[in-house]
Amino acid sequence: MTDAALRARYLDALGIDRWVLRRSPVVTANVAPASESDAWPALVERVAACTRCGLRAGCTQTVFGVGDRAAEWLVVGEAPGAEEDACGEPFTGPAGQLLDAMLAAIDLPRQSVFITNALKCRPPEDRDPRPAELAECLPYLAEQVAMVKPKIILAFGRVAAQNLLATDATLGALRGVVHHYGPSSIPVVVTYHPAYLLRSPGEKRKAWEDLKFARRTHAANDAVPS
Repeated sequence: MTDAALRARYLDALGIDRWVLRRSPVVTANVAPASESDAWPALVERVAACTRCGLRAGCTQTVFGVGDRAAEWLVVGEAPGAEEDACGEPFTGPAGQLLDAMLAAIDLPRQSVFITNALKCRPPEDRDPRPAELAECLPYLAEQVAMVKPKIILAFGRVAAQNLLATDATLGALRGVVHHYGPSSIPVVVTYHPAYLLRSPGEKRKAWEDLKFARRTHAANDAVPS
């Protein structure tokens, strides 16, 4: 299948009118410095062994995160669901397929970003994470951010956005604004979770606007001399 045909399929999945983009750049894997690479296995082990909030006892495995550990884009979701719990990878199944489509529509192959969740263990019955559970798990996310050093964070869903930004503002109020995370003031753009879009396809147009906004934000940030 040609690149043009793939792009058309991605945009069809989003329910967005097709449009033409310039040629995508060749994506190459980034390799983190040796000292940072050494830190990753230790963090993975600590997350896997964590029993701080009690969720670990009821899930199959922790869901640490996947992707390029030196990515410019960091994708943060809410918590693993049943499929993620089974395979150990965030954003799988129909929601994961839609996420892939959303990323590809702005020239981001899944393997070019780092994907994780605010919570690393599946809550029972896929309920919303509780504040105490998130409070115990967010330090791990902070470590991931510090090691990846992304140029932008995409927060998918209310739980991810509110906990990244330490706010109780609604998702609607958080959309369309560039927020900042941590001492490095990493830009954060908020949008709908793919699982929500599957239930509410009428909101896909708004999500597409959020993605274009994120791409503009990244481009503007990338243009600023370091």
